[in-house]
Amino acid sequence: MARVLVVEDTPANMTLATFLLETAGHTVISATDAETGLTLATEEHPDLILMDIQLPGMDGLEAAALLKGNEATRRIPIIALTALAMKGDEERIRAAGCDDYIAKPMRHREFMATISARLART
Repeated sequence: MARVLVVEDTPANMTLATFLLETAGHTVISATDAETGLTLATEEHPDLILMDIQLPGMDGLEAAALLKGNEATRRIPIIALTALAMKGDEERIRAAGCDDYIAKPMRHREFMATISARLART
């Protein structure tokens, strides 16, 4: 299965994402801030990154743009995790380099369907 980097600062969301991914057979690498996520993405080369948008310090959109601008990480698909699922937000998320997004609160079927579809494309 896939190795997934989850960058999420809310413990309940990290626990849920990790549980769902591991139950599906994926390996989870976790970070609670964007800076650590950038380092882990470069060192670990995950198959997929789940990136929270609202993070302490650097936000997830800035981190996504940096990942897509780096030759070593630009091909890793990024799915944004966001509570900001309003009109216009999808365009901002995609402009930053995210390939898809999952709205919070996460619903397990939608969460896994989005991840499975994205992994199938890579």
